[in-house]
Amino acid sequence: MRIEDLMRLICMLVLVGVCGGAWADGAGVVAKPAIVSAEEWGSKPEAIPAERKHVPKYITIHHAGVVYKAGTDPAKSVRDLQAYGQKEKHWPDLPYHFLIAPDGRIFAGRPVEYEPETNTTYKTRGHIGVELMGNFEEQRPSREQLESVVKLVAWLATEYKIEMKDVGGHKDRAETQCPGKDFYRYFQDGQLMGWIKGTMEGKAVRVEPGPALAGGPVEEIPRK
Repeated sequence: MRIEDLMRLICMLVLVGVCGGAWADGAGVVAKPAIVSAEEWGSKPEAIPAERKHVPKYITIHHAGVVYKAGTDPAKSVRDLQAYGQKEKHWPDLPYHFLIAPDGRIFAGRPVEYEPETNTTYKTRGHIGVELMGNFEEQRPSREQLESVVKLVAWLATEYKIEMKDVGGHKDRAETQCPGKDFYRYFQDGQLMGWIKGTMEGKAVRVEPGPALAGGPVEEIPRK
């Protein structure tokens, strides 16, 4: 092979390598955030039928809808939710794929390859469910929760080739107030999508909670 042909081949391979990590809107490789594994928090899942497997196409963000109280152990909350779902709803595992505590820790839930569960009416196949602990009709999400949901969604969107138009709140899928007005505000004003997109583009994103909404809630969720 002539030297000029070899150099041309090398340039082509480099170009493919650089471009291969990007898939949309200039997004490239996004680091996976730290996640507390199911084994670490003590998961006891039941078998999920093979027909519940799906291909992730959407990301749907929820809140727990339960006021988070000071002194609550988030790992115990995750275990309790799993046990409740198994006993009362006959769900084999957690309804969500990821759960975010007030201190920003991300807990692994149901394996992503299986569709989530819901108490409302919408087709869950294709959705990755992300839950933030707390009730954002009555509490405000912490900065740490906002930072973690941005990092997690940016990574998931890159990992599973999910477009920004397919990231939404639970209320975008069904008749519900979830994920609560003090979180959904960040969808409405465009900040959440901006933070996520900036993270996907490798920018240094500053996640800044907004002021309290008129009419509340006023109190921020306790971190401990």
